Amino acid sequence: MNRQILRLTIPNIITNITIPLLGMVDTAIVGHIAYNGTVNDYIGAVAVGSMIFNFLYWGFGFLRMGTSGFTAQAYGAKDKTEQIDILTRALTIGLSVAFVILLLQKPIALLASGLIDDKNNVMSLALRYFYIRIWAAPAVLGMYALKGWFIGMQDSKTPMYTAIVINAVNILFDVIFVMGLHLTIEGVAYATVISQYAGLMLISAVFIIRYKKQYSLSVKRALQLDKMKLFFKVNGDIFLRTVCIIAVTTYFTVASSSQPYPTLAVNTLIMQLFSLFSYFMDGFAYACESLCGKYYGANDRKGLVQVIHRVIVWGIGLAVLCSLLYGFAGKEIISILTDHQDVIRASESCKLWLVLIPLTGFLAFLYDGILIGMTQSKIMRNAIFISTALFFFSYFGLGKTNDALWLGFILYLAGRSVFMILFSRKQIYGN
Repeated sequence: MNRQILRLTIPNIITNITIPLLGMVDTAIVGHIAYNGTVNDYIGAVAVGSMIFNFLYWGFGFLRMGTSGFTAQAYGAKDKTEQIDILTRALTIGLSVAFVILLLQKPIALLASGLIDDKNNVMSLALRYFYIRIWAAPAVLGMYALKGWFIGMQDSKTPMYTAIVINAVNILFDVIFVMGLHLTIEGVAYATVISQYAGLMLISAVFIIRYKKQYSLSVKRALQLDKMKLFFKVNGDIFLRTVCIIAVTTYFTVASSSQPYPTLAVNTLIMQLFSLFSYFMDGFAYACESLCGKYYGANDRKGLVQVIHRVIVWGIGLAVLCSLLYGFAGKEIISILTDHQDVIRASESCKLWLVLIPLTGFLAFLYDGILIGMTQSKIMRNAIFISTALFFFSYFGLGKTNDALWLGFILYLAGRSVFMILFSRKQIYGN
């Protein structure tokens, strides 16, 4: 069982680590150009443009998560008809949403312009980036569906190779367009669009070569009303869960910015370390989606429980390791991220929160994967509703201090863990 878990987890971790590289490469490229403005203009424009897309696409993450859970169950039940119908369903919805996004690109841009405080005067550049990169929407949402399907089919390597290709193509065309042809912000956007379609072509080619002959495609069958209702019910819960995550993480930054200097910088760096931890835990969570879904779909409760127990042991080990690392070397790690001594000194007052994050958060990641595999999205939704309330009640109830903010975030993570465990006992253990 450990071998199965690691076989799926390691490629997922590699995939997760490559994701932020796309933004880092774009930032590094524009950080060396200043043809029609300052370097800060281009870095800020890419940051703002990328933020718009993060918000735009993050809400549709259910296309990957819901698809992986349904597919894993169909895989466990050895139901080939349902396997291909799930992919057809997800792709139809993903491409339809992408078409709507393309139609509404101007209203989206106007809304973003109205909501973003353009203190650095980079919005005009960001919109030049936005209006080009928006044409990658079909590729992005199509890959969400295909990535979820491959994970459900117990294949984590194909999404990993796809992510590597996307980054390689993006780097290549960034260099060609920006360094070679001096296209500045437009060049970065074109490179991103091309890389996303390259990823879609690769993952689609793998599907066609490996699976096409095994399935009989029927759009009419896949889009039957009862199946669509179930698909939207589960994914609707996942969407609401995602909205809560966005609300907490966004407000965390807003609240941090209201604290005295250099609290915002300290909180941002600690959240970066939380993100690093999450890349590893999400690798195990994706493995849970695949394996828990497979055993749940096969009605193999013994296998389901065994996977859960084994992956929790892995999670405990990783969480303890990270907490010890953050506890004994937190200052040194922060020093790698910044050389500002006032920020480094201020981070010492937040060491407790840094140590507690892995210990209180690892089960939230794992149970997200477990429940997605079992398509028990209602439990995820209810748990995060309560946990989000805990976050805001703690912050506002304890005086809006930075310690209150971090306590609220710890309660949010711990609450998700505890309530998902309590609410899912019957579905997992049958009692």
